[in-house]
Amino acid sequence: MTVRLLPLAALLATLSACAFPHDPPALSAVTTRAAPAATAATAQRPSVTILVSIDGFRPDYLDRGVTPHLSHLAATGVSAAMRPSFPSKTFPNHWTLVTGLVPDHHGITANSMEDAARPGETFTMATDDPFWWNAAEPVWVTAERAGIRTATMFWPGASVAWGGTRAAAWPYETTGGTRPSDWQQYAEPVNDRQRVDALIDWLRRPAATRPQFLTLYFEEVDTAGHRFGPADPRTTQSIASVDAAIGRLTAELAGLGQPANLVIVSDHGMAPTDTRRTIALDTIVPATDARVVEAGPYATLAPLPGRDAAVAAALLRAHPHMQCWRKAQIPARFRYGTHPRIPPYLCLAEDGPGGGWTIAKTAPTAQAAGGNHGFDNDAPDMRALFIASGPAFQAGKRLRSFDNTAIAPLLRNLLGLPAGPGLDGTDSPFRGVLTAGPAARALPHGVR
Repeated sequence: MTVRLLPLAALLATLSACAFPHDPPALSAVTTRAAPAATAATAQRPSVTILVSIDGFRPDYLDRGVTPHLSHLAATGVSAAMRPSFPSKTFPNHWTLVTGLVPDHHGITANSMEDAARPGETFTMATDDPFWWNAAEPVWVTAERAGIRTATMFWPGASVAWGGTRAAAWPYETTGGTRPSDWQQYAEPVNDRQRVDALIDWLRRPAATRPQFLTLYFEEVDTAGHRFGPADPRTTQSIASVDAAIGRLTAELAGLGQPANLVIVSDHGMAPTDTRRTIALDTIVPATDARVVEAGPYATLAPLPGRDAAVAAALLRAHPHMQCWRKAQIPARFRYGTHPRIPPYLCLAEDGPGGGWTIAKTAPTAQAAGGNHGFDNDAPDMRALFIASGPAFQAGKRLRSFDNTAIAPLLRNLLGLPAGPGLDGTDSPFRGVLTAGPAARALPHGVR
């Protein structure tokens, strides 16, 4: 049977009677009987923009035959294999996606980092003190200041009162700052159905309190990739599960008669790893010479007082499966190395055809295999997903790989916001695949 694939806008106008099961259906189930009532509702609702992150989703995961909904959106919308920013880690790249700046410029330079202004304190993925985030404004803050209501169903940094100040003493009250009008604190036990339901419930509101820009986040593909490796059947199962959630999202939007521009991305890819491919730092630099700040596919080190020359001599020479640089000599193509939160030395492990190497403080004591990210952001395994579909996008377009700094400018375009000054990316990769965008808004003074 031949299935005629429709653009998302047509799906949203015809699928109100479609309800997808938790397990992904056959592709033929994507096109179902029309629902005339939804067409009338669609005409009464302006389009919304929904940014979806599927953490750790490689573009080639679409080739496994378990993603009918994502593959349909890619085939009838716009798609690409996107290049993440360096380091190819979760928090730096999620902040790049919504600010348009590389980590070296927006300040979230790693998943774990330090700042000389906060001695004894370490940033972790649970940190929501605005001090760490305030250097770059996310798109939901720009939108809120322009009078565009926003809602975030999980996104790294979305719980931060951006621009505010947190007190140093208990109860650590935050003064000032801007958050989305509606937001949820990240909690992994909240399942896919509950996440989609929360977003749809926001869109059921009256127009006055209905968000126009929303985010949605899924971590399960990244979790499976880390635990089992990107090729494992259990990772494929997680891919199918999140695809079913995307199918349910589009079906619920159709049932609501809500046209939407979906921008579906990932923050990075995933490479296979094995403890038999490990570089033990303590065999290269003694712990008496340097402190390891971060380790994994890349490592950062800070020399102890008076030991810089010894650390340089140990690191800045040829090493199998690893290359090291002083911070100031990191190759320019990484766009990384000027921010004060980046430690003095960076070592990057090899991600080759046989899989990625890992830099560890000490040699592992047991053999294990899995997956990781954080390698060279131009490595094929690190490529990130990009799919866009909806009334603002032409159908059936495949783009060349582009830098993920282009996503925030694209979102600003879809929301009618100005391009934004001083960003590291523009919306140029999309200028040939967009239909007429929204008219530029008359913005309040100071909104850029």
